Amino acid sequence: MKILTIDVEEWFQGFEDIYSNGQYRNFEMRIYDNVERIFRLLESTNTKATFFVVGWIAKEYPDLVRRISERYEIGSHSFSHRQVSSYNKDEFRNDVSSSINLLEDITSKGVKYFRAPGFSITKNQAWAFEVLVENGIEIDCSFKGNCPSVISYNGIELKEMPINYYSLFWRKMIFSGGGYFRLYPYSMIKYLVENSDYCMSYFHPRDIDKEQPMKNISLNRKFRSNVGINKAENKIENLLNDFKFIDIQEADNLIDWNSCSKIFMKQMF
Repeated sequence: MKILTIDVEEWFQGFEDIYSNGQYRNFEMRIYDNVERIFRLLESTNTKATFFVVGWIAKEYPDLVRRISERYEIGSHSFSHRQVSSYNKDEFRNDVSSSINLLEDITSKGVKYFRAPGFSITKNQAWAFEVLVENGIEIDCSFKGNCPSVISYNGIELKEMPINYYSLFWRKMIFSGGGYFRLYPYSMIKYLVENSDYCMSYFHPRDIDKEQPMKNISLNRKFRSNVGINKAENKIENLLNDFKFIDIQEADNLIDWNSCSKIFMKQMF
């Protein structure tokens, strides 16, 4: 099973430690052109995908969200694009509900899927799963694992479609999206995808934007943001031609959730 997701955020989101929300409106807007390029990739390969939209994007560019929603299904990627560890439970609840309410108002469709920025829900933030269920989320994609599972926490259960990885010595290496995808040679990615029974792939509009500006960024961060970017669009196109990818709704219908493993989260304070 190969699942394709797109995290809809601007080129400067993901640098919250450098840029503040108050600076965003001063930066060049590149999201429209980059999303259109993703549309063309999907349409030319007849591929479905689920788009996880940042609430800030929805607030600033509601017409873009409507255009996405007309073609593909939409989930929430939080409102402010912050790591979950930076919130307490009430702050996270406000962020999630703000994002979901805005997306539902714009699209007139229910939002059932969520992905935390940086796949940043860990056992220390297990309370986040409770917040997601409170807000109507049915499937989360914020965990690291190699197969779909069911999260159990404080009396609630939530379907989890995690980002998958391969193990190299003691490290869990993600390969199916973002900077990892840009860094690794395509032959390696193709081999790993082909040999994965379950693959959750994800991309950002900036992953194919070699003209994105970089201001006040360290050399290390510039490398991580730009490595492999010249060939990324062609690599994605090759991936979509070599494998059949589906969206989360179709994957949900195919998974036998009763036979999936259950992950029991303990309350941590």
